[in-house]
Amino acid sequence: MAEHTTGEHGETAGEYIQHHLTNLQACRIEGQWVWNSPENPLVCKGNFWTVNVDTMGWSIVLGLVFCILFRRVAKRFTTGRPGKLQAMVEMVVGFVDDSVRGTFNSHPSKMVAPLALTIVAWVFLMNLMDLIPVDWLPLAAGAAGVPFFKIVPTTDVNITFGMSITVFLLMIFYSIKIKGPIGFGKEFTFHPIAPPTKGIAIIAAPLIIAFNLILELVSFISKPLSLSLRLFGNMYAGELIFILIGLIGLYQLPLHFMWAVFHILVIALQAYIFMMLTIVYLSQAHDTGEAH
Repeated sequence: MAEHTTGEHGETAGEYIQHHLTNLQACRIEGQWVWNSPENPLVCKGNFWTVNVDTMGWSIVLGLVFCILFRRVAKRFTTGRPGKLQAMVEMVVGFVDDSVRGTFNSHPSKMVAPLALTIVAWVFLMNLMDLIPVDWLPLAAGAAGVPFFKIVPTTDVNITFGMSITVFLLMIFYSIKIKGPIGFGKEFTFHPIAPPTKGIAIIAAPLIIAFNLILELVSFISKPLSLSLRLFGNMYAGELIFILIGLIGLYQLPLHFMWAVFHILVIALQAYIFMMLTIVYLSQAHDTGEAH
């Protein structure tokens, strides 16, 4: 809004952008919890014991929205003529179930489909917050005395990386559980180049194993990084464009609407990609044949 960004409050465009990109943070300093403020917005910078309160709050609230909606549908499930909400939930559940069945070569763990459903619904709801005009909730929070208020959890790399680390740990767990420690270790040492086991060429086996180990470790560790940064980067860029549109003031509404219509595709696509990559990675963990 023009009045808010450059007018009576004397806030420059750079200050407006920086303000909208700053999380409400609480951190522990010298044994006490302190909040960041407009006078010292970077008080928590570099502090390990920092909590992005707005991000955590909205992610929990949206997670509860997902649980309540789906539980309500499950309790009121009918085999007759379903309501719109039940029809929508059934479509989502069927889509996720088909995605899991179509990706796994073996019988998946009972946890994979619920996990995929939780991811796609939760990430979609968090992404959906990006469609709310950038000034509405921050201005309301400011009126209540809250200086910073980001409402899109997936524009915080801590959230996206936290989810990807969870998927990464599940990959390791199922790989060891299904293939055993030795089988899991062979994925890093016997691929992509099988080391020789006979003849004079066996002297090159240690070098080939070392090469495989370096190559596969880089590939393995890059999975959670790419999973988290892809979602974060796309949503952060979308939020930044909304903020830039907000600098126009009242004339932002037509542009905001046009970008929001396009951004709906990004919101849904990013939730789908995160879900599908999770399914693919867990499928690889379950695969007892060639993993790559």
